[in-house]
Amino acid sequence: MAYKVGRCLLRYRLQERSMTQQELANIMGVTVQQINKYVRNKQKMSIEVAGNIALILKCRIEDLYEWIESGRNE
Repeated sequence: MAYKVGRCLLRYRLQERSMTQQELANIMGVTVQQINKYVRNKQKMSIEVAGNIALILKCRIEDLYEWIESGRNE
């Protein structure tokens, strides 16, 4: 079974941690506009960015996106 990346769940992960986009941006040293691009699904995170965000939010990289079944690997 294979999966593809769906919508970004960063907004919900931030809410769970009671953290704002601005706070995350400050910790990461990026602009709030960049974080907002991820939240609004305008840009996908690189694996490096996703890994760092996951560490900050104390979640798994997989928790940052919805995963959609896309077919079978047989």
